[in-house]
Parts: sequence; C-alpha cells; structure tokens
Amino acid sequence: MRIFVTGASGLLGLNLCLTCTDQGHAVTGLVNSCSLQGVPFDVHAVNLLERGKAKAVLAEAQPEAIIHCAAIADLNVAEKDPKLAERVNGEVPGMLAEEARRLGIPFIHISTDAVFDGRVSAYVETDPTNPLSVYAQTKLQGEKAVMGAYPDAIVVRTVFYGWSLSGKRSLAEFFINNLEDGKPLKGFTDTSFCPLYVEDLAEVLLQMLKADLHGIYHVVSPEHLSKYAFGVQLARTFGFNPDLITPVEVQHVIRGATRSNTLILNPDKIQRALGHPLPSIESGVRRFYQRWQEGYPARLTHFGG
Repeated sequence: MRIFVTGASGLLGLNLCLTCTDQGHAVTGLVNSCSLQGVPFDVHAVNLLERGKAKAVLAEAQPEAIIHCAAIADLNVAEKDPKLAERVNGEVPGMLAEEARRLGIPFIHISTDAVFDGRVSAYVETDPTNPLSVYAQTKLQGEKAVMGAYPDAIVVRTVFYGWSLSGKRSLAEFFINNLEDGKPLKGFTDTSFCPLYVEDLAEVLLQMLKADLHGIYHVVSPEHLSKYAFGVQLARTFGFNPDLITPVEVQHVIRGATRSNTLILNPDKIQRALGHPLPSIESGVRRFYQRWQEGYPARLTHFGG
C-alpha cells in the first residue's frame, strides 16, 4: 500500500514511517522545519499551510491512504500563538480529510486524550468533550473538521511515548535521559494517563487501515498509572535508580497552559473492532527498553538532517 504520512520527522510520524516500511508499504513522508536524511522512504518538505503545494505533493504521491500526524503539539507554543495553532491543528486536518474523500482513500487523523477535562474516569468515545488548553481546543476543532469533511475517516485519540529523532520528544525520554545521567527529577503523583508505546501505536494504526474502520477511537493502553509511577517503572526496567525520582503534585511544579491531570480513556471499542487487547504498559516499556538495547535511538538520531 502507498501510505502518505504527515509530520514524518515527529515522534509518531517517524516511527510510523519506519513501521510502514518494515511491513512492505511504500511511504511518502512530509516534513516541515525538521529535515530527514538517509531514511528508507520518500521525503518531501512542505508547509501544510501552503495548501496548493500540499495538494500537489499528494497528487504526485498517489497515496492509497493518508495518516495525518503533523500538529503543533507543544502546549505552550499553542498558548503563545493560538491563531497558528488553530490553522495547523484545527483547519489543516479538514483540508487533508477533504482531499482523502475526493481521492476515495482512507484517512486517519491523530488527535489527543486532552480533548477531555479529566473529571470523568474511563472516557468512551461518545462522552462529552471539554478541552482546557488552546492545544486541546484546536485539536478538537481538527477532529470536527475531519468528520465534517469526511464522515468515513478515522479519528484516533491517543497518548504515546517512544524514541524520537532528537531524543527529547517524549516523557519517557525525559525520564531516561535524566536517570541515565544520575540526575534527580520529579514525577507527578496526581496525574493519571494510559501511555501506549509508539511502535505499538503505529502497528495498531495499520491494523485499523486493514480493518477498514471509520469513526472515533480511543487507542491507548488498557491500563493507567501516574506519571511518577511511569517513571519508576522505567527506572526499574532500565536498571536505573528509581530513588532519583521525587514524587510531587503537578500543581506545585507546572506553570503555563491549563491541562487535564487525569486522562483515563477506555479502549474497548478499538479492542472489539480489532479482536484483541491493546498492549499493556508493561509490555510497551519492555519493548521501549529492548529498542534501547538494540541501539534504535542512535539509529533515529542519524536520520537528522
């Protein structure tokens, strides 16, 4: 299958492109400000806000599916420039979904668990949304734009971690970088989330394409834990000192964009659709560690332009 991936240099985008390639798919990856070199797939540098250029690359690639990963994901950047966040996170997904509908091909839009406010546990897809930050508000706007333009599209609400191009994009990398250097750090005890390892997520996205699914899905680990507990689990798996992580409450540390502390999503819908449970947190952490042992982080770093 010819798969078109936006945000190909991002945490999910790069791992997804490599997973697609490993499974024998032909990939066209779009990047913006961060270039790639030596990757085993086609790369085009395009600003998705330049719609004419984006559509021209799409026409040239002749994809059989589009997976839209690109976004302004930094909460504080979105807060500082809400108009840009609205254009990138809110409007671009609708434009791409419209192109996918016109081409008659599947479209997957990557959204976020942050469309909820965290006041309910185990959110299902039909629960009311209430995003708290500009980032989350614009991501919800993007969801609505996608479903309005292409009702047969897939919207994936998720939260993930893994190895990235810079080595500094995910919470797990933050923990490992500090733990490996023996530096003390803080872990939040009053947060809960359902993190999915990024290569597990990439494989699920391809399974969703194969199953010809439509609609909104929560694609997260079926388990949840605090960010402090997540850090401790990483430390123990990697053989680092978990005592370097001090348990703290997020309200005493974080400033800036308002965010939901407790985001527990229910993945039953996607598990029923695929006929199997999503990977556990423990199995994801083990896979994250195995990739570290294999030198995977260094391989990604070498792709940096």
